[in-house]
Amino acid sequence: SIMPSYKLTYFDGRARAEVARQILYLADIPFEDVRISLHDWPSLKSTTPFGQMPLLEVDGQSLPQSFAIFRYLAKQFGFSGDSPFESAWVDALADQHADYFREILPVLLTIWGFTQGDRMALVKEVATPARDKYFPLLEKIAKDNGLNGHFVGDSLTWVDLLIAEHVGSINQHLPGFLSAYPSVIKTVNKITSTPRLKEWIEKRKETTF
Repeated sequence: SIMPSYKLTYFDGRARAEVARQILYLADIPFEDVRISLHDWPSLKSTTPFGQMPLLEVDGQSLPQSFAIFRYLAKQFGFSGDSPFESAWVDALADQHADYFREILPVLLTIWGFTQGDRMALVKEVATPARDKYFPLLEKIAKDNGLNGHFVGDSLTWVDLLIAEHVGSINQHLPGFLSAYPSVIKTVNKITSTPRLKEWIEKRKETTF
């Protein structure tokens, strides 16, 4: 059978597209990594199903919404857990992460330079409460999973990639912000030292977000 062609379109950043790039790279699947400038985005917006990026095209068929893209690729290439229950836990953790991400997003948007704001105040009033709600849960999950380098089960899943990418971004912009969560950090370090993922991270372009 002929391998389908994959095209991923997003801004020139990691944020909501990076996990898809990583899954494709880990699975050794060639893909077109299209990066749109902020300047060109308004004219493309109306051509996408939901007026949003990232967008995955599989043989020309469009799929929007980052988590739908991640789940689709993870199922295709074996990154969604080793059983239906594990896969449901991966989803649950990803949904929990999404709730937290929504809370912390105003801070990230300021840090990334998309919005103006008092960074110190935002970190104190928005980022810290969001972190203090979510990261203790993650710390316990990492410990309960035996500190085996994964948040769910004992194989690499897309939620590992999702959390590791976010933690990397936080460490890039707010060093020390997560230092109270050693089990999370230890787990993320194991994830990012997966040889092929490490290779991707080392050769990818440095971006702000």
